[in-house]
Amino acid sequence: MIDRSKLPNTFEFVVTAGARARQLLAGSVPRVTVGDHKKTTLAAQEVLVGAVEANPRTTKSPDVAGE
Repeated sequence: MIDRSKLPNTFEFVVTAGARARQLLAGSVPRVTVGDHKKTTLAAQEVLVGAVEANPRTTKSPDVAGE
């Protein structure tokens, strides 16, 4: 179970772990000890230990017409 009180941003954690889980399912090599865990659990562990960081979007959002 993940202690959510220790997470600075729960949304960022979920998005980052989800993206990493998709990478693991596609065949990426795990960055933590595998053991007998599912890919989604491995992804969450990687984010918690800091083996994977969030990748902020570098693209700008489109301007709204009229502004």
